[in-house]
Amino acid sequence: MRFTLSLLVFLLSFSAIAQKSDTAETTTYYFIRHAEKELSDPNNRDPELTKEGKERAQNWAKVLADVKIDFVFSSDFIRTRHTAEPIIKAQNAPLLIYDHKKLNEPEFQEKTKGKTSVIVGHSNSTPTFVNTILGTKKYDKIDEKVYGKLFIVTLKNDEIVDHMLTIN
Repeated sequence: MRFTLSLLVFLLSFSAIAQKSDTAETTTYYFIRHAEKELSDPNNRDPELTKEGKERAQNWAKVLADVKIDFVFSSDFIRTRHTAEPIIKAQNAPLLIYDHKKLNEPEFQEKTKGKTSVIVGHSNSTPTFVNTILGTKKYDKIDEKVYGKLFIVTLKNDEIVDHMLTIN
């Protein structure tokens, strides 16, 4: 009887732990750099996307088509907002502007907890944002000629899993 009671308590405890881990919120971030920007005017700090950039922005929406996106974040530049637009339209997700110099703020963490978000940034801020979430400097600045990096960061419980893909 004592053994049966102990076994029952163990199984109920194990079941509760298993249910807790199954119901843990998963937070997923998809980080991309803005698409190709117009470089004809070196003094223009807020250029439009090139034809290739507009095509890449459309392609990002296709790449993410099977992912349910809750939020799309963009820094407040034409090239990042226009990279985000096809994703927003395809997903019917809101566009939220973030300060690319303030990364992973508590307000951002709370808003995105348990959600799936796309963050459109820059060659320097995108890997820095990923590194901030990871708590380590794993990724370097993206080369200025590279626009196809996709960083995926997933948080569940105390575990953080990250991947970097190149999609051209």
